Amino acid sequence: MKYTQSTLNKLESIPEEAGYVLRYERGTFQSGYCILESRKVVVLNKFLQVEGRINTLLDLIPQLEIDPLILSDESRKLHKELISRLEIAEPGE
Repeated sequence: MKYTQSTLNKLESIPEEAGYVLRYERGTFQSGYCILESRKVVVLNKFLQVEGRINTLLDLIPQLEIDPLILSDESRKLHKELISRLEIAEPGE
């Protein structure tokens, strides 16, 4: 995956299309993000550069409850790819 603004935009669209609000705020997030489940808000560390934001979203998206059916075709394809990567990385679970 390329670390470009275009890739970041595509990754950001997945949780947004699923009803999450993405916010970039400053804070001391150990993992680079904070999830407020009851409000469907994801807060990402605003001091991360593009590569850090992409890596954070790659870690975060599989943890979110996302119904792929409500995503656009492009987002659904990317979401499926991310979930498949996770399953390959963690065999036996």
